[in-house]
Amino acid sequence: MKRWRYFAAAAAFSVALGGTAALCAQTGKAEKAQKAGAGVSAAAAASTASAAGAAVYAERFGAVCAACHGANGRSEMVGTPVLAGQYPLYVITQLYLFREGRRKNEAMIALAKQMTDADLRGFSDYIGTLPAVPAPAAGAAPDAARMDKAQVLAKEYKCVYCHGADLAGGQGVPRIGGQKEEYVRTTLLGFKSGERQGYTRAMAEALSQVPADDMALLAYYVANIPAK
Repeated sequence: MKRWRYFAAAAAFSVALGGTAALCAQTGKAEKAQKAGAGVSAAAAASTASAAGAAVYAERFGAVCAACHGANGRSEMVGTPVLAGQYPLYVITQLYLFREGRRKNEAMIALAKQMTDADLRGFSDYIGTLPAVPAPAAGAAPDAARMDKAQVLAKEYKCVYCHGADLAGGQGVPRIGGQKEEYVRTTLLGFKSGERQGYTRAMAEALSQVPADDMALLAYYVANIPAK
């Protein structure tokens, strides 16, 4: 009799334990579902905030930057670089250099001085969404002999090592293919003379032995490579 009672009690305990285990399992599943739901909600909230932030900087770009750089990142204003197709990391570095007064342009310094770190990120991220825009169609095709000679120079001076064969760059290396010829020429001369400051001295050192005539030819080549 005692033996029967023992097994009965053991069976009851087993059932109770099974019920407890089931309850624990259900509770665990509920907690996981709750956490998963919270994760989805947080991701959705972050996505919404990101979209809202992008909209804010798209509007600010239109109000502040587009007058010179164009609504699509490309204008024909002399001395104004093409921003379309540029990379966020490169853009934020340049904005930082303007804010610190290391790049010389009074209008850009005045604007950048007012920017917070969040502004630097917001503007650079928005600019990074602008697709590359080709230059307006020229009246005549590029001079093939000049392009061939400049292509040799681009390899000789190792331009393609960093900017790529198509000069599309990447990350912290700017896209220069399709940039304005006069802007590229002025920039190259500025790096060589020390007037144009970079985040590093890589460009100044690369151009230290490049003659001005070769820089002019490289600028022609850069401007006439289709933006990709």
